[in-house]
Amino acid sequence: MFRTRITQLLNIKYPILQGGMARVATHELAAAVSEAGGLGIIGAGNASAEVIREEIRKLKKLTDKPFGVNLMLLSPHAEDIVGIICSEGVPVVTTGAGNPGKYVEKFKKHNVKIIPVVPTVSLAKRLEREGVDALIVEGTEAGGHIGELTTMALVPQVVDEVKIPVIAAGGIGDGRGFLAALSLGAEGVQMGTRFVCTTECIAHQNYKDAIVKAKDRDTYVTGRSTGYPVRALKNKFTRHFIDLEKKGVPFEELEALNAGRLRLAVQEGDIEQGSIMAGQISGLIKDIKPCREIIEGIIKEAKDHLKYFETTLDGGRSNG
Repeated sequence: MFRTRITQLLNIKYPILQGGMARVATHELAAAVSEAGGLGIIGAGNASAEVIREEIRKLKKLTDKPFGVNLMLLSPHAEDIVGIICSEGVPVVTTGAGNPGKYVEKFKKHNVKIIPVVPTVSLAKRLEREGVDALIVEGTEAGGHIGELTTMALVPQVVDEVKIPVIAAGGIGDGRGFLAALSLGAEGVQMGTRFVCTTECIAHQNYKDAIVKAKDRDTYVTGRSTGYPVRALKNKFTRHFIDLEKKGVPFEELEALNAGRLRLAVQEGDIEQGSIMAGQISGLIKDIKPCREIIEGIIKEAKDHLKYFETTLDGGRSNG
């Protein structure tokens, strides 16, 4: 029922991608998502090329299904990781924090599908001209580094301006959000925060519990003054960071303050001084369960809603 150009392009069962979250999207999580019929993605972040090579090889021992690597273009190791992606036969690369244009030719030479994350229509159009295969259109509802436009406003605008497939991201965590994204013209979705709260995710239990306990207004955006806004759950660290921003503390000091905060939350479970990157969908997440259960639940919920709408509309026509 949900076969799209994305499922065909990536050779996956369901048009559901897992976000390439730094320190969180390891081989364990990516393999579980791929095994469940989606596209699992290893998040390279600022890791070295050799660390990513090892992650790729560990993933291949767990699944023979398609998978991807998320390349953060601002990483000091980006060039080396591009080489690893090509030499290790990674079928898909998603990119963030920049324009992957200079790597397009090399990726294509090695049959790597290129899917950048974009926050604007103009960048989407530019990347289509440069030859990427699809686009992840991410709204400001997402966790981590974000743009300014909402998913509902941005996705249909990009869909109207490009011919390549669009994947919606930001604020999606269940079958209703999945269907909404398809209704906007997307041919797939990417989810990050929902996949943090899975049994296969290696993030500290405190991190997962903080998301499960979060309410609708419990995320905060720091770094707007620096030009690098980040959405995370509110805690002592985010409140202190915002206070310093309001006082006009120089960028270098803020950058130094932020260093290591994600590791502190993900690996050590410090939910007060760490950066708990998570999206606005956190308020919808109430449990921690296996990736397969999440993906199959989303597909079932979407199918049930479609049946309900069809029945309701048919009933309305009959009564009318």
